[in-house]
Amino acid sequence: MGSLLLAFGAPAMAETKVELTNVHLCCGACVSAANKILKGVEGVTGTCDQNGKKITITAPDDATAQKALDALAAGGFHGETGSKTLTIKDDSGATSGKVSKLKVVAIHNCCPACTRDIKKALKKVDGVKEDTAVPRKNSFEVTGDFDAAQVIKALNEAGYHAKVEK
Repeated sequence: MGSLLLAFGAPAMAETKVELTNVHLCCGACVSAANKILKGVEGVTGTCDQNGKKITITAPDDATAQKALDALAAGGFHGETGSKTLTIKDDSGATSGKVSKLKVVAIHNCCPACTRDIKKALKKVDGVKEDTAVPRKNSFEVTGDFDAAQVIKALNEAGYHAKVEK
């Protein structure tokens, strides 16, 4: 009986759960890519809700949860956590100010629907004239007279994480 009390009376190990919302998950390939990324982070389990555009991450601690968020960002996925400490970091390298050309790299773009949504996000940025985004390519150029930081912001808001090539 005493060992039974020890087993049930032992404190449970705390785990960290993070919900990443507004993530671009347009198709099964997006979901598969995100799941593959999460499986590569030791100690993490994750579930993707394609219709809800969210990824739920469960990790043994905050540091491991942040590693999962960093890995998703490196894979081109972006979203909001509602947390000030566990978040997708801005590592885009974009600076505010007008540019005429920008090369966007490291974005998730697995299919025509991804490309359509990327182009839709870019159209929201004042001064963007053209882009070279095509399906299954994780980089493209944007031209016009626009603010580089606004391009990244628009892509982030559409659920994509991207960087600019320097």
